[in-house]
Amino acid sequence: MALLINVIILLIFLLILSKASHMTITNAIKTSEITGLGKMTIGFILIAFSTSLPEFCVAVIAAFTGESAISIGNVIGSNIVNVCLIIGLAALLVALMGRSRTVNMIPPMVKEEFGNLYFGLFVASIIPLSLMYLAHASRFVGLTLLLVFGLYTYQLSKIRIPTEKGEGISEEVRRKLRSYVALTFAGVAGVIISSYFIVDSAVKIAEFAGVPKALISATIIAFGTSLPEFSIDVNAFLKGHSALALGDIVGSCFINITLILGVTLVASPLEVNMIVFSDLVIFSLIANLFLWYFLTIGRISWREGAILLFVYLLFLATTLGAIQLR
Repeated sequence: MALLINVIILLIFLLILSKASHMTITNAIKTSEITGLGKMTIGFILIAFSTSLPEFCVAVIAAFTGESAISIGNVIGSNIVNVCLIIGLAALLVALMGRSRTVNMIPPMVKEEFGNLYFGLFVASIIPLSLMYLAHASRFVGLTLLLVFGLYTYQLSKIRIPTEKGEGISEEVRRKLRSYVALTFAGVAGVIISSYFIVDSAVKIAEFAGVPKALISATIIAFGTSLPEFSIDVNAFLKGHSALALGDIVGSCFINITLILGVTLVASPLEVNMIVFSDLVIFSLIANLFLWYFLTIGRISWREGAILLFVYLLFLATTLGAIQLR
């Protein structure tokens, strides 16, 4: 009986997750059109911040309970999932559902938007690597990361992308902006809440089936904190809003490394030894470098998606101990 209840809960919240993702994307696009902010910028600021709330909650709780390592492992691991699993799987799905196997998911963007993507990837790559060489991270480093987040978010909010639609929008539609933003946040909230119930029911089903707890934590739970990004971004790619999806993915990586890691280091009573996260940092750097290269050559097709998925599978094998890097 308990198994049947969990299966029903899983199916119900998968449906809610789909509807909430559609609601988020639709209203985010409307917000982009009214404000003059590009889709990438809306994804970077509005959606990325919202979908990073699970990681943020984990960070605050872990830091104040003296378990900062959990938060750091979570944010770096989430970045790997965001880049490798979400973009990789989306590229394969877009190719399978399209007429051509060489569907390109990189949208036409203005120079400022590509610059934002590159900067976000740069920060998400260089900071964990730098902290690993510093060996120990302190509160001063945390304050610096929070400052980087604040300054760059302010700078990003000042950029406006001229669009043809933006010139002809009436005052009546402009007054609806608050409604669109509120509905975007409501959609994200629905995604996050449904993600919690999906993960909870999936864990119970896996335990009933006799799946080892180590495997559950490394797969279902680790994937669970990135489920909001997964649901919204894969849907955005499939609907042709790849700028929104890329903005959310890179924005989430940026927010994880600046805001969430910054809060963790500031709130942590002790210095954190970053050496223990060397494997995570290496995979995160590899994932970001691949994405950087794909953006530079202007192509993410099913081949590039397959490469990213292979990196994710290699990461999983390493995490589960099947492969040793050292």
